Amino acid sequence: MSAQGAGTAFTARVPVGRDLRPAGWHRPSLVLAGGMALLGVVTAVLTVADPREITGLAAWAKPTKFALSIALYALTLAWLVGQVPLGSRTRRWTDRAATVAVVGLVVEMLVIVGAAAAGTTSHFNVSTPLSTALWSTMGASIAVVWMMTAVVGVALLRAPSTDRARRTALLAAVVLGLVGMAVAVLMTMPTLQQQADVAGIVGAHAVGVPDGGPGLPFLGWSTVAGDLRVPHFVGMHGLQAVPLGLLALELSMDRVPALRDVRVRTRLVLVGALTWGALTGVLTWQALSGQSVVRPAGAVGAAAVVVLVVAATATAGVILQGSRRRAGPGVSEH
Repeated sequence: MSAQGAGTAFTARVPVGRDLRPAGWHRPSLVLAGGMALLGVVTAVLTVADPREITGLAAWAKPTKFALSIALYALTLAWLVGQVPLGSRTRRWTDRAATVAVVGLVVEMLVIVGAAAAGTTSHFNVSTPLSTALWSTMGASIAVVWMMTAVVGVALLRAPSTDRARRTALLAAVVLGLVGMAVAVLMTMPTLQQQADVAGIVGAHAVGVPDGGPGLPFLGWSTVAGDLRVPHFVGMHGLQAVPLGLLALELSMDRVPALRDVRVRTRLVLVGALTWGALTGVLTWQALSGQSVVRPAGAVGAAAVVVLVVAATATAGVILQGSRRRAGPGVSEH
C-alpha cells in the first residue's frame, strides 16, 4: 500500500451510528417499552401513596423496578431486532421470536402487578394452589423470554455486517444478557431452612438471611448478606452496556486516532465484554458466599481488583499497540 493509500485508510471514518440505526424497529417491543414506562410512573406514585409493605419494601416497589427494567429491555430488543435487514427470512422469524418474548414479559408483569395489588409476594410464593400456579406461570414465561432472546442472538450472528466491532458488540451484549438472566435460576432453589420447612416460600433473593432484611433503598439488595439480584442485574444490563461502550469508542475516534482501526475497536469491545462477564461472575460468587455487595472482602474483593487491573492493562495495551501500528505501515480500517 502506498503512503497516500495508507493515509486514506487511516483517516477513513466509520459513519457513526449509521449502521447501528435499526432497519425497522420491532413495533411490539416499542409498544411494550412505552407501556412499561407509563406503568412505572403509575406504580411509582402508588409506592408513595400506598402505605403497605411486602417483605420490608413498599408494596409497589417491585412492580416499579420491573416495569422500568422491562421498558429498557424492550427498547433494546426493538433495536436489536432492527439490526436484522427488513424483508429477509431471518428478519421474519426474528420478529416472531421477539413478539413471543413481548408476550412472555406481559404475562410476568400481570402476575407481579396482581400480587402487589393483593398485598402478597409474586416470587417464590407457593403458599396456595393459585400462588403456586402463578409463580410457575411466571417462571415459564421468563424461560420463554430467555429462549427468544437467544434466537435474536442467533439472528444477529446471521445478519450481514460491515464492521467486526459492531458485530462483536451485538453478540457479546446478547450473551451477557442471557447469562445475567440465567443467574435468576439460582434464586429459585430452596434454602436450607426451606428444605426443612417450606412455609409457603421456595427460593430467595438473599443468601444467608431471609428476604426482607436491611437493604439498599428502592433496590432492596441486602446490605448484611449475599444477594443474587446483584449479579442478575449487572449481567442483564450488559445488554445495554456493551453497545453503549461501542458507541463511546466510535465517538472518540477523532480524539484517539488509534480507535479508527476496526481491529482496535473490536479488541476493546472484547476486553469490555469479558470484563463485564468476569465481574458478573465475581458478584455471583460474592452473593453465593453470603457476602454483601456493599462489603466486599477477602478473596472476592481481591478477585474484583484483579479483574479491574487486568481490564485496565489490556485496554492500555490494545490502544498502545494500535497507536504503534498507525505510526507504521498503513492498516485499513475495515
